[in-house]
Amino acid sequence: MSKKFIIAVLVSNVSGVLSRVSGMFTRRSFNIDSLTVGETESNKFSRITIAFHGDEHIKEQIVKQLQKLQEVKEVEVLDRHETVIRELLLIKVRNSPESRQDIMTAVEIFRSKIVDYSPTALCCELTGESAKIDAFVELLKPYGIIEMCRTGIVAIERGENCLKSKRMA
Repeated sequence: MSKKFIIAVLVSNVSGVLSRVSGMFTRRSFNIDSLTVGETESNKFSRITIAFHGDEHIKEQIVKQLQKLQEVKEVEVLDRHETVIRELLLIKVRNSPESRQDIMTAVEIFRSKIVDYSPTALCCELTGESAKIDAFVELLKPYGIIEMCRTGIVAIERGENCLKSKRMA
């Protein structure tokens, strides 16, 4: 049975790390649903958040293969119930006098915001869980989506738990 997993990976912030991590997925024919990467509180390390579907065996294989990479300092499978998960959407939708009020209502209900306005297009920003992003996109489709981009998910454990390597010294 296929399940969605989220893995947080702490890596050295050096050139080529992302290529080696994504290459590991490619060589083993594992598909990535979402991959985000960014610097951490220390500029020596980056945090990669990877979302993928698979079974327990695939999850274990991915964890083991990631741990073998020299630049990887820590790998953790995040428990969805103990994790704050967010994604960012920027979406540009057609703006017309007939649809403007409906779009503004959707923006308000979803706690989105308009970040760019022109007589012919509105650009909205929305942050939230992937299901919320999906619902907002579906709601705006009838008005004419011009363009959109999504960041992929970022995730962090609740409470004091954190992804820090014992090797971060």
